[in-house]
Amino acid sequence: MWQNQGGAYANRVKNAVILRKNASLLTATTGEFMHYADYKTILSPKNGMNLYRGCTHGCIYCDSRSVCYQIKHGFEDIEVKRGADRILEAQLRARRSPCMIATGSMCDPYIPLEEELELTRRCLEVIERCGFGLSILTKSARILRDIDLLCAINERAKCVAMMTLTTFDEALCRVLEPGVSTTEERVSALIELGNAGIPTVVWISPILPFINDTQENLLGLLDRCALAGVRGIICFGFGTTMREGSREYFYAKLDEFFPGMKERYIRSFGSAYSCESPASARLTEIFRAECEKRGLEHRQTRVFDYIRAFETNWAQLTMFD
Repeated sequence: MWQNQGGAYANRVKNAVILRKNASLLTATTGEFMHYADYKTILSPKNGMNLYRGCTHGCIYCDSRSVCYQIKHGFEDIEVKRGADRILEAQLRARRSPCMIATGSMCDPYIPLEEELELTRRCLEVIERCGFGLSILTKSARILRDIDLLCAINERAKCVAMMTLTTFDEALCRVLEPGVSTTEERVSALIELGNAGIPTVVWISPILPFINDTQENLLGLLDRCALAGVRGIICFGFGTTMREGSREYFYAKLDEFFPGMKERYIRSFGSAYSCESPASARLTEIFRAECEKRGLEHRQTRVFDYIRAFETNWAQLTMFD
């Protein structure tokens, strides 16, 4: 299927493929299984786009594994939306006015496979060419590869680069999120993005009960947000959510890395969707007070309004004044 992609891109992907397994391909560089699928549209009704389905980051808490999202293939066998950049350009050119395009909510746009396919980069080129804005969420410092395009989008309209941070403990990070950039690598990326003039936002999520729901962890994350000079922080609370599909994977990883923790979760939460930390109320008070102390915008509505508002570059200067 990669043979139909055309040009230098086809040659690069062709050279990367070393094995075909049923309808999937195995890339030589990243060692990931992938397959193509045809789509008629790329943008959701709310102007979101996810270029891949599935992920190889291996985050133990990943909600995207949930059955409700109807991913029919193996989660680590990445589905690639064929010709996504061409479909996206057609959709954007049909719009009467520009808006913000969001990506990263379901699948990280900078999974390792992106190094080979450059699908995210080609879609960013389309967004810049068409004069639209961008909000992009990732856990990967690979975003720095495209800093030239992010700057170009931000110069013409608005680009907001967002990182998810879960724990300041690097050893714990390697357990919870084994396939992503470490927390310090992500913070360094936020600093570099900010130095380039790109506004940044951090999502603190999830805070796993009995694992990273500590005052020490929260203060460590807020210190790093302040160091990076982020425009705002999004925190949905102190806890996590679990559904069919994601729960089973999470529990298997708890058995592997935190013996006895699965039983504690079952006793505490049963089959509940929302699993709130017992320390939630205290951590919420600390979060608000420490954000105020550090000058970090933490009001969720205000931060989301900023992320979603399409603006020309000159209008961005007073958004948080």
